[in-house]
Amino acid sequence: MLTPGQKKVLHFIQTEQQATGLTPSTREIQEHFGFASQTSVMQYLAALERKGFLQRHARKARALVTSGTRMRVVDIPIYGQIPAGMSTLAEENIEGHVTLDLDSINASRTARTFALRVRGDSMIGAHILDGDVVILEDRQTAKSGDIVAALIDGETTLKRYVTERGRPFLKAENPRFPNLVPAQELRIQGVMTSLVRKQSTAARSSA
Repeated sequence: MLTPGQKKVLHFIQTEQQATGLTPSTREIQEHFGFASQTSVMQYLAALERKGFLQRHARKARALVTSGTRMRVVDIPIYGQIPAGMSTLAEENIEGHVTLDLDSINASRTARTFALRVRGDSMIGAHILDGDVVILEDRQTAKSGDIVAALIDGETTLKRYVTERGRPFLKAENPRFPNLVPAQELRIQGVMTSLVRKQSTAARSSA
């Protein structure tokens, strides 16, 4: 995820590369944004590199390279929380946005993409944890084995979509949770393409 400031710095670097074929120097970035010192620039660049949006090559002048010339940063809306435990209704209010490189989310460039925040531990076997943000393509069809956001008998949940003998159901990735077999309705709302995990404070301080 990029902060608004990081997004602006990245956009400036990309714009300059496309317009001139050259990467702006740290001093040029400092002057463009009016930073008091180059220390602020280096902090932004370090964050962008850490998040995979820049590459810096040692012993090369102006060695800031965006990670792929076709990179396109997009803001993906996060629609409330989606339970990954027992099914409960999920609120459909946008609670924020996650900023990502479109290529990194494994989604079609023409698809509508959205994000949901996970609540619960029914998908821990698929390495989806409470508090994670899952990125999904807005699709109404899925293949057996896909992880989906689905509406089942009026309730929304995140589970693995499975078909056996022509009958679909939802499977948790935690043996403590039962399969969900629709009594009346099972409707796909989105198919998961990638996941964003916020680094914990403890992990950042120990890095």
